[in-house]
Amino acid sequence: MAKSETHYFYVLECKDGSYYGGYTTDVTRREAEHNAGIRCKYTRNRRPVRVIHSECFETRSEATKAESAFKKLVRKEKDTYLEKNKE
Repeated sequence: MAKSETHYFYVLECKDGSYYGGYTTDVTRREAEHNAGIRCKYTRNRRPVRVIHSECFETRSEATKAESAFKKLVRKEKDTYLEKNKE
C-alpha cells in the first residue's frame, strides 16, 4: 500500500518583503531548498526567505487549489488572508 502523505500550501516572505506561495509535502525541506536557490527562480534573488504560513491538506489537489487562489489575490488581500489565518 502506498504511503499516505500530507500536502501543504505554504507562503514564504522574501528578503524584499514580497510573498511566494507554493506547494510541497515537506515544508522544512522546501524552505531550505528556496534558501539554497534550488528549483525556484522567483526566490533565487530574494533570499533569505522564511516560511510565514502553511496549511495541510489530505490531497495534492486541495493544496494546489489553495496555492492558486492565494496567488490570484492582490497584496492587500494576501495580507488580510495571512492575518486571519495566523497560527
